[in-house]
Amino acid sequence: MKRSGKSPIPELLAPAGSFEKLVTAIHYGADAVYLGGRRYSLRARAANFDADGIRRAVDHAHARGVRVYVTVNIFAHNEDLEGLADYLLFLRQSAVDGLIIADPGILATARDVVPGLAVHLSTQANVTNLASARFWASQGVHRLNLARELGLQEIRRIRRATDIELEVFVHGALCISYSGRCMLSAYLTGRDANRGDCAQPCRYSYRLVEEKRPGHYFPVVEDERGTYIFNSRDLCLLERLPELVAAGVDSVKIEGRMKSMAYVGSVVRLYRAALDWIGERISAGSDPAGIVLPQSFRREMNKIGTRGQTENFFAGRPSSGDMIYGTMRAEQTWVPVGFVTGTDPLVIETRNPLEPGETVEYLGRGPEPAVCTVTAMETEDGAPVLRANPGTRIVLHTDPVLERPEINSILRKQRISHDTGL
Repeated sequence: MKRSGKSPIPELLAPAGSFEKLVTAIHYGADAVYLGGRRYSLRARAANFDADGIRRAVDHAHARGVRVYVTVNIFAHNEDLEGLADYLLFLRQSAVDGLIIADPGILATARDVVPGLAVHLSTQANVTNLASARFWASQGVHRLNLARELGLQEIRRIRRATDIELEVFVHGALCISYSGRCMLSAYLTGRDANRGDCAQPCRYSYRLVEEKRPGHYFPVVEDERGTYIFNSRDLCLLERLPELVAAGVDSVKIEGRMKSMAYVGSVVRLYRAALDWIGERISAGSDPAGIVLPQSFRREMNKIGTRGQTENFFAGRPSSGDMIYGTMRAEQTWVPVGFVTGTDPLVIETRNPLEPGETVEYLGRGPEPAVCTVTAMETEDGAPVLRANPGTRIVLHTDPVLERPEINSILRKQRISHDTGL
């Protein structure tokens, strides 16, 4: 159960791989965001934030009541420790709300240099049992992001045994290795995943042969493109949120600092709507363990994603059915049209081609999108537009007229043949 004085609804923690993604996540209801600087982050190839960018991100988030956590979660080598203390002091001066750390050496440095700054233990540290949870709590860790290999019963047991805050990944890409500790990228490309530079070789196409055992073959499904034997579906625990709420989880986390603005916004929007819906039922007296989300949430989730969906270890060990063998990613049937940049008149910045007569969906705050037809488009100077290509700003006219559209909101459409490859 939740500790007394805690809200029954966990924090919604969203990825911010760039300032634009941070703005989108906050717009759609994130309670907190996590981001990386130019060093020490496990997403070295995200846009990330320089010193001025971190200050700007914190100012923007705090002005809207949103917390900011900074990833310092590489497994450090000796040379990585140079400048670490100064960086941690800078983060404290920038008023970040917490650090996400995996390496014990970095943790020890943070406890010494910035003792008042909250430390969240990264999932990379592989907390899979209550003894480990107690150990890290004894080291001054404020929150544990539990290993992704835990099921609900194990999460419940850790919750009952400790008062430390618990964070659980609920959505996004899964690594084939144990809680993300992988050397495959370093072996194949020289890019060290554990220092932030993963090339995602688990998504590559492979043909498998056992060199020392002629005639012995691994039973994999194969076609002319090869076989994606390590390629996991994406984690999706949307429909398990009531059980996580009942278990007393403090924060639910979405993966995606390398994903697009549209992906981040769409996922955050849906999880925010789901948590709010659950909160309303709890306020009305419902037991969270017995709450079931309406099918409208599932329908909406089916319009989002990159590799299909799995619940991973939540209810039991995943099987081969939780992998996708035929392709690096699932085909996307819905694509973003653009983002609202003005509301009077309605102005969007496009992300995919758009023409008059097409049906689009406006993603507001609730789980159900607003559906309308594009009746006309024009430039901001009033010139008619018959086809808007990606990256252009257009005034959009729709039927019905969208009621109270908000800046930073997403519009999308169903993919059609001439959008192939976008």
